[in-house]
Amino acid sequence: MELSGRIALVTGSSRGIGRAIALAMAEAGADVAVHYATQSQVAEEVAHEIVSKGRRT
Repeated sequence: MELSGRIALVTGSSRGIGRAIALAMAEAGADVAVHYATQSQVAEEVAHEIVSKGRRT
């Protein structure tokens, strides 16, 4: 799957399946908007992982 130049919004991306999908999309080249409801610190950790893959968040 090649997603370079794409932007993904993954709801619930701070935990569980949403997190796995967000990281997979970043791995495939997409920039990812991280969405969370209550745990901003966990969402920031996911965002840092995405940035470490060379993507924007």
